[in-house]
Amino acid sequence: MMKTDLFTTTPQSALFTDGSYANQVRNIARHSEAHGYKGTLIYSDNRLADPWSVAGYIISQTETLLPMIALQPTYMHPYTVAKKIATFGLLYQRQISLNLIAGGFQNDLNSLSDHIGHDNRYHRLIEYTEIIQQLLTSKEPVTYVGTYYKINNLTLYPQLPENLWPSYYLSGSSDSARLAAHILGAKLIEYPEPYAEESTISTTDPRKRSRGIRIGVLARDSHEQAWIDARLRFPETRTGAMTHQFAAKTSDSAWHKTLSGQRKTSPGEEPVYWLGPFQHYQTFCPYLVGSYDEVTAEISRYLQSGCNTCILDIPVSETELQHTRRVFELAEARIAS
Repeated sequence: MMKTDLFTTTPQSALFTDGSYANQVRNIARHSEAHGYKGTLIYSDNRLADPWSVAGYIISQTETLLPMIALQPTYMHPYTVAKKIATFGLLYQRQISLNLIAGGFQNDLNSLSDHIGHDNRYHRLIEYTEIIQQLLTSKEPVTYVGTYYKINNLTLYPQLPENLWPSYYLSGSSDSARLAAHILGAKLIEYPEPYAEESTISTTDPRKRSRGIRIGVLARDSHEQAWIDARLRFPETRTGAMTHQFAAKTSDSAWHKTLSGQRKTSPGEEPVYWLGPFQHYQTFCPYLVGSYDEVTAEISRYLQSGCNTCILDIPVSETELQHTRRVFELAEARIAS
């Protein structure tokens, strides 16, 4: 058993127009479970299939895999969220987890008339999640009076057994995100900077305590083969670069601004920490690319700094899941020795 909780990411439905989406979700979920991954993140935005329906499908196709549903307050009342979680427990006797999201794509928020500012979105997220937590755990009717939500004498049916209470993760890198995670008892998920820069954080900073990171991993037997595969999978395009630049200008996300501010890789440069896919709008996390030894060394530094949860990018194959699992096994063995 690994000490690090590994989550894959479920494919985005918007990329499938040929009817193969369900098969792809099922295959990745089953392969993730077979290779010892704890769960899978399910994205949520205006373009994508309903994540709750996708989670139900994943549960029906697996035995232990933990769906992590991206949850944004704009889409659903907290009572409805609690009702869905309790219903999953009743139908499947399975736990889910929630990836708490304060914001989203700016166009999505505008379309939904969600114009709340950055810090206030985290205040809303705290109220939203506290109501969900109280409804799921209380045996008595719940009354809650906040700035954004109010409920009065509300009881949840069906009730959820304690062993099925969800686990909570919160995505963000700002001070508001860290405070919200602390208040809610949620594990903070960050998009890491290169470890050399993260290592300057003081040991009393919350970022050095137990946390999670969101990354992609591409490791091979040799440095050269890893970079051949990386550039085949993520070719640099002018359109992608321009789309990323536009997104960076319109986003108020702290993690997006931080990653966008990182130095761009020069042509021919092959660092282990690579932002090429992010900078060309092909994915939304940094990648670690290189030989098993190179990537293992980088991963082990993050693990030693307090990271014990990693949400990985969408896997392209079962073989890729095996490559990534091997890196984390090697990293944990390095730390142990």
